[in-house]
Amino acid sequence: MIFYTADLHLCHKNIIHMCNRPFENLEIMHQVISENWNQVVTEKDEVYIIGDVCLKFNEETELYLKNLHGKKHLLIGNHDRGFLKRERFRNLFASIDNYLTIQDENRKVILFHYPILEWDGYFRDTYHIYGHIHNSHNFANQILAQEQFKNAFNAGVDVNNFTPKTLTEFIN
Repeated sequence: MIFYTADLHLCHKNIIHMCNRPFENLEIMHQVISENWNQVVTEKDEVYIIGDVCLKFNEETELYLKNLHGKKHLLIGNHDRGFLKRERFRNLFASIDNYLTIQDENRKVILFHYPILEWDGYFRDTYHIYGHIHNSHNFANQILAQEQFKNAFNAGVDVNNFTPKTLTEFIN
């Protein structure tokens, strides 16, 4: 099975306040994200993280990511670029891409950290899964909420109960 998530922002204390996350501290946020992830994802599953894995990469973050089930793929987000120089970071992922096209149960899916208004296959029922905008009520969210963008989905943890989702879950 294939799952999608984005904007974990591990080890980012201020994200709790910035996105109004319902956690008292980082430890609780990390625990909830880990428990939710491992309740739905098995070791046989694939998980596409659509950017912004963490704010700091250290032994704690590395161990945390290793304990998350599934084969992890990274779509590079704005907070991930600096960590790509570190082999230990890169080794946590089966693949690392800026932009990726995959097949999910014979459905074409475009993965990119940033929301885009038109993507390859936009007029042919291709799906776009993105992150970056968290739970903000900005222009991008307003545009993508319109009916003509019904095939675009925000995979951010802030709008998905801090749990990876399948494409079918997004569609439904």
